[in-house]
Amino acid sequence: MKDFKRLPQHIGIIPDGNRRWAQNKGFEKQDGYKFGIRPGLELYEVCLELGIKELTLYGFTVDNTKRSPVQVKAFQKACIDAVESIANKDADLLVVGNTESSLFPEELLPYAKRTRFGKGLIKVNFLVNYGWNWDLNYSVKKDGFNSNEDLIKGIASSDISRIDLIIRWGGRRRLSGFLPIQSMYADFYVLDELWPDYNIGHVYQALEWYQDQDITLGG
Repeated sequence: MKDFKRLPQHIGIIPDGNRRWAQNKGFEKQDGYKFGIRPGLELYEVCLELGIKELTLYGFTVDNTKRSPVQVKAFQKACIDAVESIANKDADLLVVGNTESSLFPEELLPYAKRTRFGKGLIKVNFLVNYGWNWDLNYSVKKDGFNSNEDLIKGIASSDISRIDLIIRWGGRRRLSGFLPIQSMYADFYVLDELWPDYNIGHVYQALEWYQDQDITLGG
């Protein structure tokens, strides 16, 4: 395991490129999602060994559910399998997403509140049926608008901390609605490799780049 002088406390992951990978390999688009589970589990192990305190993975968004039914079913299953796999490890696990929607997998409802599994060595968050607009309006819809309150404390993802480093696979240079509040001061590293082609070298590459970033938080 490589040593780094400075590590992010919280890493966000945008695991893009599953469909493109599947097509490149001669599979159907929806087949790519199941090949994205292994990389997530390997990434969990790397973060655990490095001592990262929190890890957030983008599962699927409200916008993603506009895709064909066969693709929606495939990425729902991939998220269920990934979350249940992490639940067999040492993690403080949380799934954040619109649980009132029929598109939220009912199998993941027990994880909608943070739960400790094993020794709870790292916080792991999955965004499932997540939408930034739903997240930011959560407190307003629930309790109404009060200008004297800090609305940030009432957003749906309030139990997820500020992100230090976001790593996106697949070459796209956009956040795609990924936790806009927590991402406000995050450094953003993009890899051209597609998510199912993940290897530990990608993480090292991002962390080496992170060593030289000037973290001022606007100050």
